[in-house]
Amino acid sequence: MANTILVGAQWGDEGKGKIIDVLTEQADVVVRTQGGNNAGHTVHLKGQKYVLHLVPSGILRKGKVCVIGNGVVVDPVSLMTEIEGLRKLGVRINKNLFLSETAHVVFPYHRELDAQRETRKGRQKIGTTKRGIGPAYGDKAARTGLRVLDLIRPERFREQLAARIKENNEVLKAFGARPLSFKQVHEAYRQAGDYLAPFVTNTVVLLHEALRRGDNILFEGAQGTFLDIDHGTYPFVTSSNTTAGGACTGSGIPPHRMDRVVGVMKAYTTRVGGGPLPTENAEIADMLHAMGREFGATTGRPRRCGWFDAVATRHAAMVNGIDDLAITNIDGLDTMETLKVCIGYRCGRTRFDYVPSDVEVLSQCEPIYAEFPGWRTPTHHARKWRDLPPKARAYLKALAELTGANLAIASVGPGREQTIFV
Repeated sequence: MANTILVGAQWGDEGKGKIIDVLTEQADVVVRTQGGNNAGHTVHLKGQKYVLHLVPSGILRKGKVCVIGNGVVVDPVSLMTEIEGLRKLGVRINKNLFLSETAHVVFPYHRELDAQRETRKGRQKIGTTKRGIGPAYGDKAARTGLRVLDLIRPERFREQLAARIKENNEVLKAFGARPLSFKQVHEAYRQAGDYLAPFVTNTVVLLHEALRRGDNILFEGAQGTFLDIDHGTYPFVTSSNTTAGGACTGSGIPPHRMDRVVGVMKAYTTRVGGGPLPTENAEIADMLHAMGREFGATTGRPRRCGWFDAVATRHAAMVNGIDDLAITNIDGLDTMETLKVCIGYRCGRTRFDYVPSDVEVLSQCEPIYAEFPGWRTPTHHARKWRDLPPKARAYLKALAELTGANLAIASVGPGREQTIFV
C-alpha cells in the first residue's frame, strides 16, 4: 500500500472511517494526525457499530499499530473513556496504541469558552460541537497550552494547571459563566494522566523507525477539506489543517516520504453546522433522513444534504493532490429517478469553476447543474464493479472525471464486504 494519506474531499462525514478500516488491512501503522474528539469515525463490523473519536480506526484490526499524533488535541478523560468502551466491546488495546507526548490537552475551560463564544454568535454561530477544540488550538498557537508530557508529570502539572485555571476563570467570569474548581479538574485529569501514561511516547521517533523498517503507514484524517482552517469556508471551519499537508505536520513525517493521497467523498454532498452549502436540497435531505441516514456520529445532529458538488471536489483534488478516489454511500441514491451534479457556480454575471474564498460570495452562488439518470435498483449487494447497474457505473465515472482523480473504491454500504475495488 505504501504510505497513504486519507482525506475527506467534502465537508467531513464522507465515510472515512469505513474506508480507513478497509485500507488498514494493507497497513502496518495507522496514524491520526489532527483534530480532537469533535470528530467521529463510524465502523460496522459483524453487526457491531464502533464510533471512534480519538483512537485510530486501525485499532479494530489485529496486529496494527495505532498512533495519536502530535497534531491532535486530546481530551484525556474522553480518551480514557473511549479506550475503556472499546475494551468492553472486546477490542484489545495494550501495546498497539501510542499517544504523542507533544499532543496538546483539552481542558474543561476550553469547552466552556467554546460554548460561551458559540452562544454569543447567535444566528452567526459556526455549529461547533462545543468540545473545546478551537480554544485548545488557540492556546497552542498562543503558546499557553499544556501538552501530554505535562499531564503525566504530577508536580509540574499541578503548578501549570493552577495557573491556567486561575487565568481562565477570570475570562469565564467576564462571560458570566461559573468558575471551574481546580480540585475537581485536577483530580479528574490526574486520574486520566495516570491511566494514559503507559501509552505516551515520542511518536515522531516511533514513526521514523517504522519508515526505516519499510512499514506501510496510513495517515487518518478527520473532518474534510472545506473545514480546513486555511483552505476551508472560513470562518465556518474547524481549527486544524484537515487537508493532506496536515498529515505531515501532525505526524512529523516529511512530504517526500508520502506516496499516495486518497480522497473520500460521498456520491452526494453533506455538511454539519453553519456555513454555505451551494447544492443544499430539501428533497434529497428528507429522503436520506427518512432512510435513517446522515446523522452526525459525534452529535447526532441531522446533516444538511445536497447534490454532488464537482466544483468543490475538483478544488479539493487540487489542494490535497488527490491521486485516488473512494466514493461512498452510493446505495443512498438507489431510489432516485434523476441525479443532479453541480459543474459550476454562478454569482450574478460571474461564473466560478473553483470555490470562492469569500463565504459571502459563495453563499450567493447558484449551482449550475448537469443531470444524470438514476439506476432505480438496489446496489448494496454489489461486490464487483460489473455488479453495479450500468447507469451507476456511468455516474461514478462522471464524478471521477469531473473531480480529476482516479476512481479506486466504490462503497455500497457500511460493511467491509460492501466495498468494490475498481
